[in-house]
Amino acid sequence: MVSQEILKFCLENGLLIDQDILNLFSNVNDVEVVKLLLSKVKSYSNTRVITRNFIEQNKSAFSKILHNLPEQNKIKKLKIELGLKIEISEEVTSEINNSQTFGGSVKVLSNFPFLNKKIEVKDFVNYFRNRFYDLSKILQEHSELDNLISINKISGEKRNFSLIGFVVDKRVTKNKNILLEIEDMSGKIRVLVSNVKKELYEKADDLSLDSVLGFKVSGNREIVFANDIIFPEAVLHERKLSHFNESVIFLGDIHFGSKRFLKKGFDKFLDYLNLKIGDREEAKKIKYLFLVGDIVAGVGNYPNQERDLEITDLEEQFVLFSELLKKVRSDIKIIISPGNHEGVRLMEPQPMFDEKFAWPLYELKNVIITPNPCSVNIGFNDSFSGFDVLTYHGFSFPFYANNVSSLMLKRAMNSPEEIMKYLLKHRHLAPTHTSTQYYPSEKDGLVINKIPDVFVSAHTHKCGISYYNNILVVSTSCWEAMTPYQEKFGNKPDHCKVPLFNLKTRQVKILDFEDKEESEEKR
Repeated sequence: MVSQEILKFCLENGLLIDQDILNLFSNVNDVEVVKLLLSKVKSYSNTRVITRNFIEQNKSAFSKILHNLPEQNKIKKLKIELGLKIEISEEVTSEINNSQTFGGSVKVLSNFPFLNKKIEVKDFVNYFRNRFYDLSKILQEHSELDNLISINKISGEKRNFSLIGFVVDKRVTKNKNILLEIEDMSGKIRVLVSNVKKELYEKADDLSLDSVLGFKVSGNREIVFANDIIFPEAVLHERKLSHFNESVIFLGDIHFGSKRFLKKGFDKFLDYLNLKIGDREEAKKIKYLFLVGDIVAGVGNYPNQERDLEITDLEEQFVLFSELLKKVRSDIKIIISPGNHEGVRLMEPQPMFDEKFAWPLYELKNVIITPNPCSVNIGFNDSFSGFDVLTYHGFSFPFYANNVSSLMLKRAMNSPEEIMKYLLKHRHLAPTHTSTQYYPSEKDGLVINKIPDVFVSAHTHKCGISYYNNILVVSTSCWEAMTPYQEKFGNKPDHCKVPLFNLKTRQVKILDFEDKEESEEKR
């Protein structure tokens, strides 16, 4: 039965596999994993015939593809049967949510199955329905939401109760009140927020459509009046301290390959990591380096981009950038996720880099490549749980900076940490339907289910550090001189600034590697 389904999938996707490989795949007993494997092999190699000889000739690439698939125990067995190297899979642990362990103290906790399938209307329905269930569970833990009922249980008599629902519409009435329409799985109801209640009115004014929120209300089935609005909220009750004196640094928006790439600043940064300049004792403690998207400039991301490129080939950008990363000390783990410039699909969650172009990064032993967004645990050991770091490039940020009243007043594209706090409050990286492109998978990968110790993002080219409910919020600077596009919108990028966070002392410091003359020259 399994082999028949595999053959049917191959036929539909124009693939051929020999009997020997078919027998091995049939032993996995998970057709979806096999389909995902075949899709990735086809995408990576552009081949339509998969034989044992083909696998022998592409062992390294095939091993890495297998390594990033779910159901790790089955995949490990398959790797052995295929005669592939198993040194990577020996490190895999399945006890922690199918997470992947790399080296001594890095675990990639996110594990999105990227399946190639035709998207249908029902996929979007299930996507939003599951988002509602996930966020409802979080909201149900809030004690403020007493007497919680579903919308279809509202009676005709006026009384006090609580609701959880999607915000599907928001408008201002003639009397300057805010009228919301909310929806749960049982129905819809209008919620009136009076302008007399100033603090509550400001809350409602900042609401994003499609957010899942709690409402303390009074009224009947015709209309209810808001007494309070409850957000899912990301809250940590304490700030962790590691037992080991080690540090992590955060970078993003390097845009290598651009004519405006700030090479002198990046060379200074590499010299610092390699203990050639600056505080050597401080640099020695750095064991983790996050690169949060747009590491290369990419090709064809906007009209006439070639005019702004020093390197006009995407593969060459990755090849030459990997040469820079080779200069980083080998004891530093480099965790890299994509942005909107690396030739990865824009729909989020984004998969890892395409090995056809980014293969040099996959060959670096101290590099760990992740999807976007991603949850990564660092600094763990037998007696310490480590720090959970949520990485997100930040493609949704401009929407909220330009549509949420309080963020507009703060000119939040120049204060991205304020956008990040807003999203942590909603426990979602892009709650509004139009704020980013997304893939309607069964589970919404943009829901912040697990509260991070550190939330790091990029995209705005603006460095910012803050705390929100004990969560360290970090926005990275950029390594590209100001562009005419940024100048047009009044954005003021920070150049070559590197946030450093010590896991033992929790000291936060911003390192500055900018060469002012270079920044002005390439502007």
